Amino acid sequence: MAGKNSKKIDYILAAVKAGLNVYADKPLVINPEGFQKLEEAFKIAEEKGVMIYDIMTERFEVTTGMQRQFSMLPEVFGQVLEGSVEEPAIIKESVHHFFKYVSGQPLVRPAWFFDVNEEGEGIVDVTTHLVDLVQWELFPDEIINRTDIEMVQAKRWPTVLTLDEFKRVTGLDSYPDYLKKDLDGDKLKVYCNGEILYKIKGKYAKVSVIWNYEAPEGTGDTHYSIMRGTKSDLIIKQGAEENYKPTLYVKSKVGENFDSIISEAIGQHINSRFAGTKAEKVSQDMWKINIPEEFKIGHEAHFAQVTQNYLRYLEEGKLPNWEVPNMITKYYTTIEAYKMAKK
Repeated sequence: MAGKNSKKIDYILAAVKAGLNVYADKPLVINPEGFQKLEEAFKIAEEKGVMIYDIMTERFEVTTGMQRQFSMLPEVFGQVLEGSVEEPAIIKESVHHFFKYVSGQPLVRPAWFFDVNEEGEGIVDVTTHLVDLVQWELFPDEIINRTDIEMVQAKRWPTVLTLDEFKRVTGLDSYPDYLKKDLDGDKLKVYCNGEILYKIKGKYAKVSVIWNYEAPEGTGDTHYSIMRGTKSDLIIKQGAEENYKPTLYVKSKVGENFDSIISEAIGQHINSRFAGTKAEKVSQDMWKINIPEEFKIGHEAHFAQVTQNYLRYLEEGKLPNWEVPNMITKYYTTIEAYKMAKK
């Protein structure tokens, strides 16, 4: 199931009522009404013995997977901190661009992509991946209920496009009627940016998504993340220094002997899955994790990996016991943030 996000939950509901399994692109819902339908859909799916599964490709991005793996090694990471409003236990931030080149050609987006009633605001769209990763990394294979979520603050803001910029991205000479509600003069205000600060099982988490018009030449979409532990911080950066490729760093807080601790951890735990991974000391307290290129397979290939998981679950006849409650909690989080940001 893919396509316009506004109608997706109706298709999902119809499918499970008909006794069909559902494999759906994110987000499953983009507004409070949709979330109510999603709850109904999961109840019907359970009654009918069918599955609903959303496509969470980012779990297969290798630096993210390795950040999670290191966080599960007490000798390297210690225990995750509770964090604070100023320094959350975990941060996930992604920056995207409306205009970009894909395989040497300008990416043409449909005009409805800019209609938040169809695509959804940024706070309920791309943040779905980020909220999922927060759950998946902080509490691996654990059930998370909506009662474990406490909203602290949420905000939304627009990216403003000129008509010329809109033309360049869509190929259209004018704004369609359905976008006129979002016009300020001849400029289009797209509420595609959002930030959520919340507590999950007592740990502070922050996710944010930002859409700019166009990336500076030679750059691209970027991801930043940090997990704060008692012994080290696990940091993913994707800036100029990293040649705009996601790179994992481990920043020690314990002083001496960390060289041998991290080398031993990679040898015992990391290389069994990611053979050839090495730690390179780049400063007094910082190590860069060099992952062999063969494991950096790219976003499109992650869809095949998620599909393999889904097919395995179909064959087994069930999802892991934490997947459904965590999917519901994930969308509860994004929708509660949406409601808070619009107040």
